[in-house]
Amino acid sequence: MSTLSTNTRFHRSRSIFQWLGDHWFGTFLVIYGLWVFVPFLAPVFMNLGWIGAGKATYFFYSFFCHQLPERSFFFFGDKTMYSLAEIQAVWQDTANPMILRQFIGNETMGWKIAWSDRMISFYTSVWFFAALWYPFRRRIKTLSWLGFVLLLLPLIIDGSTHMLSDLAGIGQGFRDDNQWLAVMTNHALSADFYAGDALGSFNSLMRFLSGLLAGLGIVWLAFPYMVQTQALNQELEKYDYGKIIEQIKNKNPHSSG
Repeated sequence: MSTLSTNTRFHRSRSIFQWLGDHWFGTFLVIYGLWVFVPFLAPVFMNLGWIGAGKATYFFYSFFCHQLPERSFFFFGDKTMYSLAEIQAVWQDTANPMILRQFIGNETMGWKIAWSDRMISFYTSVWFFAALWYPFRRRIKTLSWLGFVLLLLPLIIDGSTHMLSDLAGIGQGFRDDNQWLAVMTNHALSADFYAGDALGSFNSLMRFLSGLLAGLGIVWLAFPYMVQTQALNQELEKYDYGKIIEQIKNKNPHSSG
């Protein structure tokens, strides 16, 4: 009875893991997709008047993203992005990020997505690159670790310099006016490109591109290994582990299981 019970539990757990192994990619697309795309519903909820659902979404994702409004996209408003000065004018005249991040929008300006622009670029790119990779999975070789580091490096540099810049205060650091870049390029581009976080500015482009490259690197490195693991599991499935366990127990009758 003990052997039968053990074998039943073993086969049940094996069936679950076997199913997950066989359907890992579809499971990833659904579960990770929910994680990635639910923040886009926050402004939809607010616009529909579902305030509770909207605020709950902002609150939950606030643990995973700074949600600074001047670095976020807005739906259902006059503009897609707003400057720090525009946010301060309708919210509070403050550079405190803990206060600024509480602004979720209004009926005139629209409502922000619960991801910042960098998080949108990074998280959604992993999902989209994975979807693009899957049809060609048997043709694409695994990315080298050096290639992975090179693709991740822009995100590390851009994120760390933003973090250091923000220590001087939101809107007051060297990444807010990017005078260093203006000098390097001899002011060849407009002032709006160098300063601020507006869509199309240097900061906005760098957050988008660095997140995109990091997402590509993660998929290119990790997902081919997942295919190799799946192939290995399929080979192992050829063995009847239930019989093997039963044979071991028969050799050791004093085993309790």
